[in-house]
Amino acid sequence: MPASSEDRARYPSLRDKRVLVTGGASGIGEGLVEAFVAQGARVVFCDIADPAATALVARLSPGAMHAPLYRRCDLTDIEAVSHLVTGAEAELGGLDVLVNNAGNDDRHKLEAVTPAYWDDRMAVNLRHLFFAAQAAVPAMRRAGGGVILNFGSISWHLGSKDMPIYQTAKAAIEGMTRALARDLGRDGIRVVTIVPGNVQTPRQAKWYTPEGEAEIVAGQCLDGRIQPADVAALVLFLASDDARMCTGHGYFVDAGWR
Repeated sequence: MPASSEDRARYPSLRDKRVLVTGGASGIGEGLVEAFVAQGARVVFCDIADPAATALVARLSPGAMHAPLYRRCDLTDIEAVSHLVTGAEAELGGLDVLVNNAGNDDRHKLEAVTPAYWDDRMAVNLRHLFFAAQAAVPAMRRAGGGVILNFGSISWHLGSKDMPIYQTAKAAIEGMTRALARDLGRDGIRVVTIVPGNVQTPRQAKWYTPEGEAEIVAGQCLDGRIQPADVAALVLFLASDDARMCTGHGYFVDAGWR
């Protein structure tokens, strides 16, 4: 199991950092918002799941150094993405960390893919990451640097079935990370990819039977199921000043899944 809240690492450099998390209402995103709030960061997160987001704010706000702020945003609308980022900068007084977490791994068959479905899945899983980064860069330059964390996926490394468009998008994210890290490094902006394995969330539970769960663990080097808090632990390190020389690469939290 992940370390208890009392035993988790503390990063003084994350205190008061201005953080934007996409897809933060549930699953991995919820774990990220919770982890940054616990570090004393100032957090804005977006989603389209209003009830879950409202519940998360209510749960995390009491006792928080900075209560998280929820802003609804359809990330397939690039104009809305730009407004989200500039609005977060205005509310937080700047922007230090962008966590491009949002995505959707709905299963699909090759023969069922249409040009419209292709465009929709790329909009959901790839396009908004680039444009959110583009919108965030001016604020990070004004701040003297920043961190962009893009969420990839273990799926294309494994060659998982029934998700060819999702895997195409997630593979592209790793290439985009390398390109942005090179272009932005002299501005003091680090760009990395987070590559989660199969993380145990309510959404993922709908895909797997108990036998499927056992199959996942059997494919890992380690026993147990990865939790959102395990992913958040890696994200916190990479967002912190402790990772000041980490950029341009993918960092896995997959229990050695192969």
